[in-house]
Amino acid sequence: MPLLLEHLEAPTDDARMLIDELDAELSGPYSAEQRHGLSIARVFQPGVMFFIARLDGDPVGCGGVAFEEDGFAEIKRMYVRPQARGRDIARTLLARLEQEARAHGATRLTLETGDAQHAALRFYQRAGFTRCAAFGAYATMPAAATERSVFFEKTLL
Repeated sequence: MPLLLEHLEAPTDDARMLIDELDAELSGPYSAEQRHGLSIARVFQPGVMFFIARLDGDPVGCGGVAFEEDGFAEIKRMYVRPQARGRDIARTLLARLEQEARAHGATRLTLETGDAQHAALRFYQRAGFTRCAAFGAYATMPAAATERSVFFEKTLL
């Protein structure tokens, strides 16, 4: 079976499992104050679209896009299970999130990731994102909360 992206309207066991795995991966290098991912409840609020990637029916990744009022959107909760990495799952998810951002009128797509996420840093740069200053709520957080953060943006045409 090919890779399928499933848009979720409400939390599922698979969504919880993937977000829990992402949180566990991030809890190693980053303190609680330095982790800025949306909770499962916040992922399923108005203004956020969330997708699960399935390969042969199995959940292998997830990602969301949050729409902001000032013409930008933010990538949230991007994750691909370690055993499924290297199969273009992240690229397919990101392309869908970019498509949704454009469809909602966003002209700027942003994201925050951590400095220990070396593969993610390379991935986003290859996908056309460039580093930028802290944006939105991140710009007003205490320095300790964002000292390990790396911010990216991409202009959507």
